[in-house]
Amino acid sequence: MNDSNIKIEDGLSEAERIALQKHLAQKLLDLEALENALPMARARMQLDVAEILNNLERRVEGWDIARIAFNTALQNDAWQDAVEACNVLYQAEQVESIAALGMGVWLSVSFPVDPELTLAMLLHIVDETPDNSDGAALAAVTARYVVDLRADDDNHESQGFLANNLIAMVAARHSNVHDQVALNKWLDRLELRDPQVFLPRLSQVLDVIVGESWWFDRDALRNKFDE
Repeated sequence: MNDSNIKIEDGLSEAERIALQKHLAQKLLDLEALENALPMARARMQLDVAEILNNLERRVEGWDIARIAFNTALQNDAWQDAVEACNVLYQAEQVESIAALGMGVWLSVSFPVDPELTLAMLLHIVDETPDNSDGAALAAVTARYVVDLRADDDNHESQGFLANNLIAMVAARHSNVHDQVALNKWLDRLELRDPQVFLPRLSQVLDVIVGESWWFDRDALRNKFDE
């Protein structure tokens, strides 16, 4: 047996763990070299470090550094980076990770974030909600809406396909929907066709997910973006 391939408790082989530790050491050196760099350059490097820490099961450390990166991104109106930070915070599996997911979804839907990242965040919502939850349905149709709104011509078809598959999966587990006729009835019954209806409902779901843990004033951010 090759000792380098022995699996350890977190699912990484010893060789994989050693490689990640070396990668982490290099990233920490890179981060130190950015001490006097622009804030967002440091924040992006911090997210790289946090992801490696999560992979090494050092999730508390990953959370702490990703939280700093999130604050920096928010202060610099770097919406994409703020959402990416929320994704890393969610994957850190800490007490407030679900709240971080909810905030990341709110930011990714509210601001012009890459639709691929927005779709990934909404997929997390689907994964976290029960099969019979309307929240999963709202997340799925919002994914399709965002793709139609933001995806460029090169990616619209592939991302739209993923969003459609997500809707079909959610409809099947929610109400045993398996054909187009049933899907159309399901969309009508849950009022999932009009963004002026389903987006406010998604916002209510996010309110429940985040609770009192919002790290920013949503109205202030909207006003800043509108300016």
